[in-house]
Amino acid sequence: MKASLISIIIPVYNDEKTIKQTIQSVLNQTFTDFEIIVIDDGSQDSTGEIIYSIKDVRLKIFSYPNAGVNSARNRGLSHASGDYIAFLDADDLWHPDKLEFQLNALQANPQAAVAYSWTDYIDESGQFVRRGNHITLNGNVYPQLLLTDFLENGSNVLIRKKAFDTVGQFDESLTQAEDWDMWLRLAARYPFVAVPYPHILYRVSANSASSDTSKMEAGCLQVIERAFAAAPDSLQYLKKHSLANLYKYLIFKAFESFPERHITLAALRFLCHALRHDPTLLLAKVTLKVLLKIILLLILPAPQSTALLNRFPGLFNTSTILGYLRTEP
Repeated sequence: MKASLISIIIPVYNDEKTIKQTIQSVLNQTFTDFEIIVIDDGSQDSTGEIIYSIKDVRLKIFSYPNAGVNSARNRGLSHASGDYIAFLDADDLWHPDKLEFQLNALQANPQAAVAYSWTDYIDESGQFVRRGNHITLNGNVYPQLLLTDFLENGSNVLIRKKAFDTVGQFDESLTQAEDWDMWLRLAARYPFVAVPYPHILYRVSANSASSDTSKMEAGCLQVIERAFAAAPDSLQYLKKHSLANLYKYLIFKAFESFPERHITLAALRFLCHALRHDPTLLLAKVTLKVLLKIILLLILPAPQSTALLNRFPGLFNTSTILGYLRTEP
């Protein structure tokens, strides 16, 4: 059989609630010359039965003992035959023309190795939560990626397969921010091209890896240290801004969770770190909002603080802190 042009790698582990809808979002693509490589990473629920019930000759299923998402992606790469690689997490969704638009972008920019789109966020039931950063950068995006992972998730990109021969595979020692690590290695060597459309629907779940801010902090700090150890001297000044961006984002993630006391204290610690790395935040209105929200959550009983915050959603809407992420060198 003729090899497919695009290989789509879907790692899955106990995702019986979402995997069918995720695969369907691939089968609904306007571009159809692809193979779907599902790596069942030791699922113990009905995930396997659901995958095998989907009848499409482009669907290829491989089962392994549980080893984590990075290992699953690398195993998928070993089975991929396409000239282009896309990754899709088992609970995320694609807009129908995602592959078509990104492939056209790469074919129109032969020097680029990575095409990416915008992301929007949905909840566990698939309802819209918020828009993503919607950042559009082309060409040499390495300095901007050192500042923040503006691609936002691992379900976003389309990559020329030959680029992996240069940068290697996913680092299986990382348990957080492994996507950012890969994008940084790619950006250090290749141009990127943006497709300014929200092609990715990223599902926010209370049990997702990104909801654990302590693990996210440790993983991102590891990636930041590694990235700046490899970055040229001319970009070292960005490190303090990268660290500030990390702690701004962690504040947002902390407030995205249920406001328990230990999470609120973590948000206070993140705010202190953000201010240490970026003192200009002292002059930002959002800093006062964050601090006021932290104080209310700490001094008032949970029912009262929740009621007050819900009564004035605009005043305490700390999602605006994402607008203070520095994205330009």
